[in-house]
Amino acid sequence: MVEEVIRTKTGIQGLDKALQGGFPEGNVVLIAGGAGTGKSTLCLQFAVNGATLFGEKVLYVSTEQNKEELYKQADGFGWNIGDLENKHLMKIIYFDITGGDSFLEKLDAVMMEFQPKRLVIDSLTTLTDSLLVSGIGEDKGFSMVQIAETVNPIPRTEQIISKGILYRLFKEVKKHKLTTLMTTELPEGGERLSADGVSEFIADGVILLHYLGIGSAENRSALIRKMRYTSHQKEIMLYDIIESGITLREEETI
Repeated sequence: MVEEVIRTKTGIQGLDKALQGGFPEGNVVLIAGGAGTGKSTLCLQFAVNGATLFGEKVLYVSTEQNKEELYKQADGFGWNIGDLENKHLMKIIYFDITGGDSFLEKLDAVMMEFQPKRLVIDSLTTLTDSLLVSGIGEDKGFSMVQIAETVNPIPRTEQIISKGILYRLFKEVKKHKLTTLMTTELPEGGERLSADGVSEFIADGVILLHYLGIGSAENRSALIRKMRYTSHQKEIMLYDIIESGITLREEETI
């Protein structure tokens, strides 16, 4: 007997249908794309819909926008995330990448206390780069020694260290069995599916977002590149960013 997959609905028009009902519960999914593709918008919409439509608590971790900036972005779509925070349905944390606090320890403590069902980390690119460049030696959660003890063979290249960091992060997140979205920059014209070239192999799912602007015309496309534990639409889908957020053109695929 095949066990039924429990779904986490996005509430985003067309996307749940493309996912056969939503993300499999507990999946860690990369939202990969370049500038202007709407990565943060999709994640914020996933968070807001989770709280308002489904009554699920959401933890939103930002490494690029502070709370004031997120409030402003949400207001542009008519989303009152301040009200959701007051109702304890949403918690926003701005992680200062220049600080010396342990990201993993802080994240684990908040998840244990808040007990969310959904998690957003925006962005994985900024977080990984900052830990590689400046914080890795001091950060208890990503100690160079700890990584060195689990990685073989030597030499320890940047990609190997990135892999160690990402494995620990993904393991920590999956321990809490949250449905998680993480944004990552998609290099222009490259073959990678993420900025680090590693996380797409560790993640349960990858959704690629692309933007093409020609004159006054704008075209955005989405592709579910992979999604574990479910079948999904394989065609490229067109989408728009309108006043109410992201919406997929369900009848238009490439």
